[in-house]
Amino acid sequence: MAKIYDDIDERMTAWISRQPVFFVATAPLAGDGLLNLSPKGTIGTFRVVDPLTFAYLDLTGSGVETIAHLRENGRICVMFCAFDGGPRIVRLHGTGRVELAADPGFDAALAAFGEAGESRRPQARAVITVDVTRVADACGYAVPRMDLVEERGILDAWADTRGEEKLRTYHATRNATSIDGLPGLPAPVSP
Repeated sequence: MAKIYDDIDERMTAWISRQPVFFVATAPLAGDGLLNLSPKGTIGTFRVVDPLTFAYLDLTGSGVETIAHLRENGRICVMFCAFDGGPRIVRLHGTGRVELAADPGFDAALAAFGEAGESRRPQARAVITVDVTRVADACGYAVPRMDLVEERGILDAWADTRGEEKLRTYHATRNATSIDGLPGLPAPVSP
């Protein structure tokens, strides 16, 4: 049975910071629109801002569903699972907003992630910030125990080999709309 919390307390924040992966779920308003569930990793790219707010780096990917859905309706749920230690699942429901890389506040939002943000600046499309409306945990008895072997460096290496211009082109051609046709990343402004 899930337990509901008033907020993300210090103990839960510490537990969240030790998890190597989290999952992001969003959906469009259209009843026939496709739900999206994305795994996220990379230590240091998720942070609890305060007891009712969290933020994470949205890194370049093949789709842009989370950004499109948040721009349309803001609904989001993030889930963490314990793959080692005691069984636990934490879900954070809320309303998210998108700070795109081209937005004036992006640099300050990115700076809050320290080295994890600075080193991923080229592939960071946005910072997602969520105002939390529900914090719940559950047992996680069915989640398997697994060992983290290592983080994958593939995304970082992929972005490094492309450079800023090729990443802008990738965003313009692959991240302009969601799979349901919702607006994703705006077209880049020419220098």
